[in-house]
Amino acid sequence: MPTKVGFIGLGAMGEPMSASLMRAGFSLTVAAHRSRAPLERLVAAGATDGGSAKGVAAASEIVVLCVPDAPQVEEALFAPDGVAAGAARGTLVIDCSTIAPTSTQAFGERLRERGIAMVDAPVSGGPTRAASGSLAIMAGGSPADFARAEPVLKGMGNPRRCGELGAGEMVKLVNQTMASIIMLANVEGFVLARKAGVDLDVAKEILSKAVASNYLMEQWLPKTWFGGTFDGGFALDLMRKDIRAALATGRALGVPMFMLALGEQLYQSASSEGHGRDDYSSVAAQYERAAQLVAGQPL
Repeated sequence: MPTKVGFIGLGAMGEPMSASLMRAGFSLTVAAHRSRAPLERLVAAGATDGGSAKGVAAASEIVVLCVPDAPQVEEALFAPDGVAAGAARGTLVIDCSTIAPTSTQAFGERLRERGIAMVDAPVSGGPTRAASGSLAIMAGGSPADFARAEPVLKGMGNPRRCGELGAGEMVKLVNQTMASIIMLANVEGFVLARKAGVDLDVAKEILSKAVASNYLMEQWLPKTWFGGTFDGGFALDLMRKDIRAALATGRALGVPMFMLALGEQLYQSASSEGHGRDDYSSVAAQYERAAQLVAGQPL
């Protein structure tokens, strides 16, 4: 098992993922992508500050990235102080960011030219499952590269190889397509029930045993919208970013995505109303307003 691991991008997901890797016994070198506060907490817990992506790569056998989008992945990898500038030949990059598969494949080719391997490994489960080390991890890469990555990935969750490089990103975009639409289905249904005066506790209990049962209703929404808050969770603007990547991928493959296209407009509307940094369940606010309900009231 490799012991020297680097981690770049210490946001709402990256910080707890890094902490999970340290609990799993890895020696961790870290670099912040934006804020230094998470870095300082991880250093206090035993990580080493690599100073930059280049410094992290120079100190690591395997480098994990978790940044918002393809431009940030490219910056972390190929900027003058990026991973490629510091990594030795034979280094493995694991990108846990959610980006278009075509971008992953292009970055992988550029890294291969430098003798650096790559696995894409986007994750699902949010900060709570990142903190418990139980993320669902969708990986793409050669069998040999995945075998090298697997011990690190198991330190953060439950990895499954989906195919060659880019396949993990494709499965993640499928996940985001479905999750964003299922969220809207939950919101529409519960706003309808609330407007009709139905006892929502009874409705939730029944639906959890009916065909409408879903993870968001049972596990996610009780911590956000059902509890009267949109704090934490998964930022609506990050979901919008993933939706755009899925729509672009659908267009490239000639796949119609009627529901997702409508969903993108609804999430865009919620973002324009100031909910971009809130959990993506905040799309409910515009439904509540249109139904003349008190927004943000616990269900």
